[in-house]
Amino acid sequence: MTDFAQWMQAQGARTEAALQEALPDANTVPHTLHEAMRYAALSGGKRVRPLLVHAAGEVSGADPAACDAAACAVEMIHAYSLVHDDMPCMDDDDLRRGRPTVHKAYDEATALLVGDALQTQAFIVLAGAVAVAPAARLKLVAELALASGSTGMAGGQAIDLQNVGRAMTRDALEAMHRMKTGALLRASVRMGALCGEIDAQGLAALDRYAAAVGLAFQVVDDILDVTADTATLGKTAGKDAAHDKPTYVSLMGLAAARELAGALRADAHQALAGFGGRAARLADLADLIVLRTH
Repeated sequence: MTDFAQWMQAQGARTEAALQEALPDANTVPHTLHEAMRYAALSGGKRVRPLLVHAAGEVSGADPAACDAAACAVEMIHAYSLVHDDMPCMDDDDLRRGRPTVHKAYDEATALLVGDALQTQAFIVLAGAVAVAPAARLKLVAELALASGSTGMAGGQAIDLQNVGRAMTRDALEAMHRMKTGALLRASVRMGALCGEIDAQGLAALDRYAAAVGLAFQVVDDILDVTADTATLGKTAGKDAAHDKPTYVSLMGLAAARELAGALRADAHQALAGFGGRAARLADLADLIVLRTH
């Protein structure tokens, strides 16, 4: 096992343990809601956003305990977004991470409330993060709120839904995905960095890195939607084409989309050049995001 694989395994276990602690106990009232929240948030996945938090924390010398809070919060927001995204009124999917989606495992009303409750739980975690200085805690709350709202993830989702069956320019598609997918990935990097000490120049470099990997993540998602099967992805393959949604593959073609992903990977590495060995894990994650097969 490589050093990076060992690091990912350790950080994944750390995040899982932190989430177990941060989520409401399923034995407390309301039982079904708490059980379903845990079903949604503890269902595995790549945990890319928590990994980015901890990797950026290594750049800024952050306390890993502070990064735990940020990692849990951003993963709760991500989990909530997936629960809502899978519902019939949005992307309408029955499968997520190889398991029935929350509205299938429970029901649509429960799924709606799970998303609502995970969103608020994320901010409960940040507000109570004793390992983070109060001033930094406020910055983390602001970062996550901006990334999640109408000018970030939720806004990107709205634009996506409005453009089903419509042609989009490359600029419009990029703007949408920088909101829908990129905003939360960017927040993960910034939040990890803000858990430690980082100057404006360093944060700007990390922003450039985050912009590149955030867009690359979506480009690769679009590629995998047409090249991988459902069993590999753990979600329904070919869904974007079936729903006539604009993607990088439908706009540019498969070869050009792959070329773009490679260029974004190179840009991410270039953005990290000034950090030296402190950014090794961020560089590894850029490779993981672009070269992944599921």
